Amino acid sequence: MSKNSIMTVQGTDISITTINENDYICLTDMVKAKEDDSRAADVIKNWIRTRSTLGFLGVWESIYNPDFKVVEFDHFKSEAGLPTFTMSVSNWVAKTNAIGIFSKAGKYGGTYAHKDIAFEFGGAISPMFKLYVLKEYQRLKEIESNLYGLEWNVKRILSKANYHIHTNAIKNHIVPHTRYSQAKKWLLYADEADLLNLVLFRCTAKEWRDANPQRHLNGENIRDIASINELTLMSNLESLNSILIKNGLSKKDRFKILNETAKEQKETLDRIDYIKTIKKETESTFIDKQKESPVTDFNNTLKGMHSIPHPKKKKDK
Repeated sequence: MSKNSIMTVQGTDISITTINENDYICLTDMVKAKEDDSRAADVIKNWIRTRSTLGFLGVWESIYNPDFKVVEFDHFKSEAGLPTFTMSVSNWVAKTNAIGIFSKAGKYGGTYAHKDIAFEFGGAISPMFKLYVLKEYQRLKEIESNLYGLEWNVKRILSKANYHIHTNAIKNHIVPHTRYSQAKKWLLYADEADLLNLVLFRCTAKEWRDANPQRHLNGENIRDIASINELTLMSNLESLNSILIKNGLSKKDRFKILNETAKEQKETLDRIDYIKTIKKETESTFIDKQKESPVTDFNNTLKGMHSIPHPKKKKDK
């Protein structure tokens, strides 16, 4: 199964498709970053027909593809460089059983090549462009492997899982005691969700949307930019509120308990790790903060230490 992502190089979006944990970069998009869109197919054809390119592709396939047809490759290699020699990606794949490069149609259509081959192609377009592509790709990999980013994703998934526990409690213990029509029952769920939003973020979902119209248009919600600690607290509050609902507590009493719990837990969590208190404004938020100067990190640590009350000295008798 494949997944798709995008990297932006010199203002142009370049698609990446991941198959069996291997990244394949769209050569068609890479050409668009340097040439006219209509020339992409010709540029790729001219590149793949050269002796040096075929030599590189042959070596790559020999290393990573046990089913590579070496005899067919040798035939192509012997003809490469002749005025009459032509080559296309589809012909290369069909004749040699290659796996390093392929073409596909659809939303993310185009010619894709394994990252090793794509970087080689980038060098053929322009050495400088190759470096831009390589640097942006490395940045994306750094974001993917960042421990804070990974933890944020886990917390986001956990809060979504607990969301279902929360909605089930509303469905079973609040909805039956109201006279809302089927079409308006969603208001009960939104009302309880906003109870948690008010406790944690000090605003409702609508208030956040009104204050962040562009993020709302991008499909984001208030939790998508929450800090790691806020997601942890939201997960805890969803579980706690579901229990309070089952126990029949009023909304006023639940708000008071949830508010006190959130305040206490937030103070504890925020003292442990400064970076986990930062809202995820962009994909690189956590990496950018980690790269701050040691002096800044040291000052933040001191702030956390000062917030911890010191034990009182015993009076001399």
